[in-house]
Amino acid sequence: MTQHVLVTGGAGYIGAHACKALARAGFTPVAFDNLSTGWAEAVKFGPLFQGDLMDPAALDAAFAQYKPIAVLHFAALSLVGESMSDPGRYWRVNVNGSLNLVEAAVRAGCLNFVFSSTCATYGDQDGVLLNEDTPQYPINAYGASKKAIEEIVKNFGPAHGLNHVIFRYFNVAGADPEAEVGEQHRPETHLIPLMLDAIDGRRPALTIFGQDYPTPDGTCVRDYVHVSDLADAHVKGLQWLLAGRGNRAFNLGTGHGFSVRQVVDASRAVTNREVPMTLGARRAGDAAALVSGSARAREELGWRPERSTLPLMIGDALAWSRKPGFSR
Repeated sequence: MTQHVLVTGGAGYIGAHACKALARAGFTPVAFDNLSTGWAEAVKFGPLFQGDLMDPAALDAAFAQYKPIAVLHFAALSLVGESMSDPGRYWRVNVNGSLNLVEAAVRAGCLNFVFSSTCATYGDQDGVLLNEDTPQYPINAYGASKKAIEEIVKNFGPAHGLNHVIFRYFNVAGADPEAEVGEQHRPETHLIPLMLDAIDGRRPALTIFGQDYPTPDGTCVRDYVHVSDLADAHVKGLQWLLAGRGNRAFNLGTGHGFSVRQVVDASRAVTNREVPMTLGARRAGDAAALVSGSARAREELGWRPERSTLPLMIGDALAWSRKPGFSR
């Protein structure tokens, strides 16, 4: 019997990789996406339902057509800088859209919900190895909107029987090792693809935003997780719920942060090329250092971030960057 899983944002970067992981695990992913930032060509492992989270009727139609056993919720606006300049849009789209989704799932009796949150809910906690019990003090509208969605998901448990797993993580990098799907944002904002674009001449240079942070080399420090490792964690979260193991939050990190300059240095070993760079001012809403442990995910889910090393993440991203990519 086919087991459908509704994957919001399934045509996007992380969602497309999650769809591949779901298909490999025996599920049929249904990508629910409005294609505003996603790509129809990235939907390769199950059907595409083109719809918008702001449209409850479209959500009801997707649940009625596919009768999914669970939801994996990735769809969101996710640019920190934009969230600082236009916070209303982030509250409106991320929070209201997610509320529409949760209510549609409950109406349809689909009570297993995996939410892809963010460690941005913790805010700027320099020098702290974050875990699931670290207080959450977001410093931008993106992180605040995700924290609000976490509360929505939790509230719908006692009232409606919604079961949830929440994942919090930082910078996602790399691409499918088989290069079936990969990262392609328009505009691109993530460090590694921007760096590779600069190396290959697709942009003049990589801009390093801020060089005076309280870090060893003055640039921001982040914990990077390979997108395929992240996708595998979400499948494990789904299996956790299907096994009736209860509501749980998991941080996904390696416990090791890398500065922007360290990522640039690592790229030289992979590409044998220098990175053209320019220096820019700090961006509003950027924390100095964010690093997360993953002891709970390792111990309880059996999750292992096997590809989450800089050489593998940069190498997989490089291989994807030299393919034609997706087109509208």
